[in-house]
Amino acid sequence: MGAGSLGGVSRREEIAANLTAVRERIDRACEAAGRSPEVISLIVITKFHPVEDIAHLVDLGVTDIGENRDQEAGAKMAELDPAVRSQLTMHFVGQLQTNKAKSVVAYADCVQSVDRPKLAGALDRAVAARAGDAGGEASLDVLLQVDLGEGEDAGRGGIPPAELTHLAETVAGTHRLRLRGLMAVAPLGLDEEGTAAAFARLADLAQEVRTTHPEATILSAGMSGDLELAVAAGATHLRVGTAILGSRPDRR
Repeated sequence: MGAGSLGGVSRREEIAANLTAVRERIDRACEAAGRSPEVISLIVITKFHPVEDIAHLVDLGVTDIGENRDQEAGAKMAELDPAVRSQLTMHFVGQLQTNKAKSVVAYADCVQSVDRPKLAGALDRAVAARAGDAGGEASLDVLLQVDLGEGEDAGRGGIPPAELTHLAETVAGTHRLRLRGLMAVAPLGLDEEGTAAAFARLADLAQEVRTTHPEATILSAGMSGDLELAVAAGATHLRVGTAILGSRPDRR
């Protein structure tokens, strides 16, 4: 695929430099937290960026990407060269309506934004239907999205912590969904101390879930602006977009 250029630097070179800088940030954060970088998975958020960028990412060693709009994500996955797609784990990280469940399970390897029992049921049925059509077994990894905001600060998506145990039990009781952990976005408007406290709360909730669901080992938290705080809190998966691909272009 062709690459654009800016000031003599190819798009691939631009992405490579940004990717190196982010990986160095992760390395430093892990050193400060006494953790190994090997336990951190980097998910590059490719929303609004073209398929060509995804091909560059794969060529640069990226194995995980994330999208949060069903229509865009489905179109990109269909457009990707099968050889490129086969090297990727595709995470759906956006808010999801139940009527989109069938569409999403057709291309996503993991849905990180399960936030209510009704959605869990819709995804389970969609995976079962897809397995039936294919004449075989199928499953879907899912994370439970937790709303870390309180009072007026709530509302960035996710289930209230008080309802988390019930949702975990619901997902664990499905036939086709595999509960793999938790995901959250830091509430808006917090300073560094507040964000660190929010991620620490998420880590505590994750530990509680793992007491009864030991397979739920993923903790997805942290983005371009706060990944260091997420690493310090024990995040296993970081969702980084802007710091690697730059500002999102206008919607196509």
